[in-house]
Amino acid sequence: MTKLSVNINKIATLRNARGGNVPNVVQVALDCERFGAHGITVHPRPDERHIRFQDVWDLKAVLKTEFNIEGYPSPDFIKMVKAVKPHQVTLVPDPPEAITSNSGWDTVKNIDFLQDVVSEFQSVGIRVSIFVDTNLQNIEFAAKSGTDRIELYTEPYASNYSKDKENAVTPFVEAAKLAKKHGLGINAGHDLSLENLAYLHLMIPWLDEVSIGHALIADAIYFGLEDTIQRYKKQLE
Repeated sequence: MTKLSVNINKIATLRNARGGNVPNVVQVALDCERFGAHGITVHPRPDERHIRFQDVWDLKAVLKTEFNIEGYPSPDFIKMVKAVKPHQVTLVPDPPEAITSNSGWDTVKNIDFLQDVVSEFQSVGIRVSIFVDTNLQNIEFAAKSGTDRIELYTEPYASNYSKDKENAVTPFVEAAKLAKKHGLGINAGHDLSLENLAYLHLMIPWLDEVSIGHALIADAIYFGLEDTIQRYKKQLE
């Protein structure tokens, strides 16, 4: 079964726009769990423009499903994640000022760094996923890093889905096949939506997990959070 992890960064963005604690990030995460989400994803950034570091600790204390923390493995990020000990850490290569993750790792260039970071997290029992594109060499070197999983950066698939979904998904299928050959778990995320999720899952049914935030929270404005989560889970059946 492919699990649905809900990224709640946008809930934190809305809260921070007015100060205070409305909407309550922790309560929304608990509601996502109650409505059927298999996990919660957050991406704390150094400027705390959405998820705050305290949110990470508050969520760890109450979540019953899988907790996934994304981020660039700076010394401060590594220290926090090792202290919190989520189920999974997803390593992304974006600099602090990036609006959102917009590329995968060059795992060839960064292999020594990634090997060290992966080993450091695994030494305290945290599963590691590396954010990558569909370049097959990057998949090969991700496997050499010792990571447990990769997360496929799916923005190119989402952007081209409406034009030619077969061509859009082909490189992702090939990347997923190679990752599977190397024994890697496979996650996917970025710009996945109710429009394009089912076809991706149809073509790569062995996906372990999808992480979805922006589109899901936007859909919840119209459908409500509980209904929206059920709609996304249905795409994964």
